[in-house]
Amino acid sequence: MKEFAYQRAEDVSGAVALLGADPDARFLGGGTNLVDLMKSGVERPGRLVDVRQLPLGAIESTPEGGLRIGATVTNSDLAAHPEVRRRYPLLTQAVLAGASGQLRNMATVGGNLLQRTRCGYFADVTKPCNKREPGTGCPALEGEHHNHAILGASEHCVATHPSDMGVALTALDAVVTYETADGPGELPLADFYLPVGDTPHRETALPPGALITGVTVPPAPVAARSRSRYRKVRERASYAFAIGSVAAALDVSDGVVREVRLAFGAVASRPWRARAAERALTGAPAEAENFAAAADAELAAARPLRDNAYKVTLMRNLVVAVLTELAEEAAR
Repeated sequence: MKEFAYQRAEDVSGAVALLGADPDARFLGGGTNLVDLMKSGVERPGRLVDVRQLPLGAIESTPEGGLRIGATVTNSDLAAHPEVRRRYPLLTQAVLAGASGQLRNMATVGGNLLQRTRCGYFADVTKPCNKREPGTGCPALEGEHHNHAILGASEHCVATHPSDMGVALTALDAVVTYETADGPGELPLADFYLPVGDTPHRETALPPGALITGVTVPPAPVAARSRSRYRKVRERASYAFAIGSVAAALDVSDGVVREVRLAFGAVASRPWRARAAERALTGAPAEAENFAAAADAELAAARPLRDNAYKVTLMRNLVVAVLTELAEEAAR
């Protein structure tokens, strides 16, 4: 591991100033991803700016009826918070589906959103990788890619984003707040992650040197208050990254879908909001055949590789299963 300096930030503006004064610095929260990448040589910061003690560890109600979640709130505290469990159960389910208990005790909300892909080529500095070293190529295209992207990828990168929390927050229309030397700003999560295109190394729309200060979740939509669920499929029952996941919220009245929220995980470089499926379902009878047709409408854009076409069928079946469960619960 490269030698590095360490400095603890005293306040938000001080943290931003420290990073601005040293372009080779990185913010350090729980370190559950960054430190691993430093050990493997993927990340080589000259300085770590510790932001864990900043006053960003609260979960508070907003005047509009939503929640503001501080960037240093741990995943464990987020999942256990009574208002999160009451208002946004799919968010609690998503957080508990991700990582082990020990990691959730350390990992932070801000860090979770910024975690890097677990593509093996990205993590191995002896291999080329456009995300790690732009212009070197993407060996996953012809190599090991069974858990890679089927939506929104390009010939430059087919890696997936690993966050479970991000999928749930995408379905809930969350907004990321941040601080820069020029002042505060915000980004809807739908705009937070950049499309892959020919610049896979540019992952978010955060301005350079920005520090995430929190996530604001708007008041729970009717669908989320009625029935919601996060369902994750993985290759083993214990802690593992998803091979496919769905965050779903469904509001049904007289057998007809009044509102639906859908987001997919582990199928793209970012949490994937299933807008086409939502449009297809709104106003339609809450029946399995319509759930399948909506999934097909979303997955029509899928471009699977040699070994990951199974994800199309998996996601279709997952959407149908989750929405059918929610519809049946609503009918009881």
